[in-house]
Amino acid sequence: MDSSLVYYGVQLLAGLVAFLTAWGWLPLDNWWVRGVEFPRIQILVLGIIAWIGMLLFGAEWQLTQWLLFIALSITLLFQLRMVLPYTILWKKEVEKARITATSSDDQLKIMVSNVLGPNNQTQKLVDLVNKEQPDILITLETDKKWQHALSVIEPDYPYMVKVPLDNLYGMHLYSKLELIDPEVKYLMIDDIPSIHTQLRLRNDSVIWLYCLHPMPPSPTEADKSTTRDAELLMVGRHIKEHNQKAILAGDLNDVAWSKTTRRFQRISGLLDPRIGRHFINTFHVDYPFLRWALDHIFHSACFTLVDMKRLPSIGSDHFPVLTTLQYEPEKTSEQKQNAPTMEAGDIKETENKIAEGKKEGYKVSKEHLEEEKSC
Repeated sequence: MDSSLVYYGVQLLAGLVAFLTAWGWLPLDNWWVRGVEFPRIQILVLGIIAWIGMLLFGAEWQLTQWLLFIALSITLLFQLRMVLPYTILWKKEVEKARITATSSDDQLKIMVSNVLGPNNQTQKLVDLVNKEQPDILITLETDKKWQHALSVIEPDYPYMVKVPLDNLYGMHLYSKLELIDPEVKYLMIDDIPSIHTQLRLRNDSVIWLYCLHPMPPSPTEADKSTTRDAELLMVGRHIKEHNQKAILAGDLNDVAWSKTTRRFQRISGLLDPRIGRHFINTFHVDYPFLRWALDHIFHSACFTLVDMKRLPSIGSDHFPVLTTLQYEPEKTSEQKQNAPTMEAGDIKETENKIAEGKKEGYKVSKEHLEEEKSC
């Protein structure tokens, strides 16, 4: 192949990587802007290929090539800054749990599984639950079919919150541990629930658990990320204002390195156990290169990490995730130092986003109601 053609292709790839990175910096909530926050790993890989290609195949560089190379280098540094925290090259945000003879009473095992509503392979999830025996099972996109299929695990999970829906936003919570005053709330959109409850651990400590599955920005769902961002920030603000010991889990339809999720961490004070360890890329099951983390768990500094792993496919487009935390309140002060610090403008931006989200949520709820009437 003609090396000049290869170099031309490399320059096109470099320009595309630089453009996509810069595009994501636009201060807009539209899905066609916020969507480029998702594939940062993929953009980074393509950018590295382009960077090496420019060095290998470039001959005499003109000003245009130098400017392109500089732009590509800057965008690669930015993408690396977003991605590297989720590798062993970064400092851990959550310490490894100190296991003792009595640790089992302080541990909490949580499984999060977006089942994909139309998926009929219900027995795979049942078998996985029976094998892993989580204390908490959070299922997303579950309807009455899935509720019926999961009824076989109910003897082991006496505490339940069931919200079966046919709109791909159904949600179920199964717990071996006592749930205290659980509530189903519709924070932004009338038919998209979240579960808020207190949870009594085996050691009799009480914490808060929030289960979320907001609407994603996409051409087939929400035109903007506004309601998704607002829901996450609203819960984060609530956790901070009430100084709660809390765990937030679910399919957030966002990636951990997005500006919203990072702001959520700064606002809430919750920690991400993946930082300093590894990616837990859960979506899409069928496309390994186009895969990123949509299913998350964040927690207060009173918890350390025993283990966090991706589980085998259950026929959904998401892999389930199993996280085991250990309640170690003596680590709180130390681990709080690892939490992201609040930045100037975070509070104001959060308040503005929540206000925008409520307006957008009212609009979307009205549209959903009109669609139901027309059907």
